[in-house]
Amino acid sequence: MKRHNAEPIGQLIRKYLRQESLEGPLNERRLLDSWGTLMGTPITAYTTQLYIRNQTLYVHLSSAALRQELLMGKSLIIRKLNEHVGATVIVNIVFC
Repeated sequence: MKRHNAEPIGQLIRKYLRQESLEGPLNERRLLDSWGTLMGTPITAYTTQLYIRNQTLYVHLSSAALRQELLMGKSLIIRKLNEHVGATVIVNIVFC
């Protein structure tokens, strides 16, 4: 017997995550996991801590020179991270 109102499993999972308010934390985890991939090994090596609070990504770095250089490209980094996740997860980055 064929159903006429069948939905793809991916769509059902997204609906469930949205309904249970789990989509936001999942997107945050995806963004944090993508930091190393998008920024590369040299920058990741100087990253000591990474977390998100109130749509702000906090990046603790062990190099002051790298901190200054990343500050100049802050808007590009925000855009790339959000595009990679496919949602607006962060609106600001603070380099500590």
